[in-house]
Amino acid sequence: MVLTGADIFAEVLVEQGVETLFGYPGGAVLNLYDALYKYSGKIRHIMTAHEQGAAHAADGYARATGKTGVVLATSGPGATNLVTGIATAYMDSIPMVAITGNVGTSLIGRDSFQEVYIAGITMPITKHNFVVRKVDELADILRDAFRIAQTGRKGPVLVDIPKDVTGATAEFTPVKPQIPVYKTELDGQELARAAQVIGNARRPVIYFGGGVAASEAGEELYALAKKAEIPATYTMMAAGVLSYGDPLNLGLLGMHGCRTTNRAVNEADLVLAIGTRFSDRVALNTEKFAKNAAILQIDIDPSEVNKNVEVDYSLVGDVKQILQALLPLVKDAKHTEWMTQIQAWQAQDYRPKDDKYCIRPHQLIGKMCELAGPDALYVTDVGQHQMWATQYIRHVKPRSFLTSGGLGTMGYGLGAAIGGCIANGRKRTVLFTGDGSFGMNLNEMATAVSQNLPLTIVVMNNDVLGMVRQWQTIFYDCHYSHTTLDRRTDFPALAAAFGAKGVSAHTMEELKKALDEADQSDGPVLIDCHIGMDEKVLPMIPPGRSARDMIVKG
Repeated sequence: MVLTGADIFAEVLVEQGVETLFGYPGGAVLNLYDALYKYSGKIRHIMTAHEQGAAHAADGYARATGKTGVVLATSGPGATNLVTGIATAYMDSIPMVAITGNVGTSLIGRDSFQEVYIAGITMPITKHNFVVRKVDELADILRDAFRIAQTGRKGPVLVDIPKDVTGATAEFTPVKPQIPVYKTELDGQELARAAQVIGNARRPVIYFGGGVAASEAGEELYALAKKAEIPATYTMMAAGVLSYGDPLNLGLLGMHGCRTTNRAVNEADLVLAIGTRFSDRVALNTEKFAKNAAILQIDIDPSEVNKNVEVDYSLVGDVKQILQALLPLVKDAKHTEWMTQIQAWQAQDYRPKDDKYCIRPHQLIGKMCELAGPDALYVTDVGQHQMWATQYIRHVKPRSFLTSGGLGTMGYGLGAAIGGCIANGRKRTVLFTGDGSFGMNLNEMATAVSQNLPLTIVVMNNDVLGMVRQWQTIFYDCHYSHTTLDRRTDFPALAAAFGAKGVSAHTMEELKKALDEADQSDGPVLIDCHIGMDEKVLPMIPPGRSARDMIVKG
């Protein structure tokens, strides 16, 4: 059948199983939006307040489901407004297809109105990108984009479509979509050697990251940990893969990980690094990281092997497939002495003190978890609140914690919460944000209200850029250069102006009442929680140092 490029675009989205996309209309994508009007019964379009919010929403949707998030923007500033969201997805290996319009092919390169070379701009932050020059190439390019986004190490792909291509016609042949399959070439000898290394260890630790969540390998990882009695620690990107409170769950590793976790890695004789990349927030000093241990790395991306830390053994491929093949070869084991030592360390770990006269971060998050329950979806922006949330949320399942790890994008949270909430069947979603982060993209409150989403937005308001102030306190002799916000924003009144409910809390008693009100609301509720500006995220390992240099007192 003969269709316009715009209708081909819509047909391929349906073909690829896209039910929801996020975007903002404009001149170069009017044909595409006309097609979406005709396909509105099959594709739900969520219009955000800003293209960056749309990109973060598509990212949040992808993280919550494992499906490919889709975002649509017009040419020029519409396209460039996606850049931060695309980079956020790229750094955390999140599958996304970003579709941008552009000026007609005859106008490209002439500095036309709202023209920009978005393919060139995004080349370093995408797995691949395409510029569609002919309408008869459009369907296959879109199909390739979805395949690339989900195959191997996942990530964002951009497709730039000139306006005349969307208006031209071509023959379209529907294709039955195929789920991308990445087949790992398994080497029996390497697997046997890995199993032997695991069997010989006396003080093993599993250190795993977002690759475990991406490959849906949580069950296999836990089966390995249980079978060989290996305690496990995780990066921020893997929070929830192991359930909170499990005896084998050591908690967060790295700069703001607990003392026991970092000490266990420091004293281990084997570290199994699974689906993780030894980032500088984990291996702060690569020369001293796990210096007593042999390291076995399992990762889908061969470029990550020996990139940041030299390893002794490696298995390259899909984590789930490798663990499935490795599990039968690993012998049942007990490490009683090692587990006893870890439990003794845990008894000495840093624990913040409660306070009934003010709101302490750990109490706030604990109360939120108590009311929201195990099925809640948690989202954060970036800063102190992000690390407190990672430390104190009682994570019980994968894909329930959405945060910008690699890029550290302030302003990520509200857009991601919108996308995650929609992906999660519009169930209660909790956003932890700071007054600095929230100020960056608070315009997406309009989207949350128009969609009537059950978001609980917890603004941890300390009147400063908290994480930067913490660094200035510790490393810059308390030179608080431009980190005190000096703003007079009334967040509850702001929420009301957008059409949401807003309340304020200064004490735990006020917080409990505010959370009860939020729980009874169908739509978004903002809780302005006032905390001390000198609250710190502890423990903390200074940059370039090791676990022995951990700071545990404010």
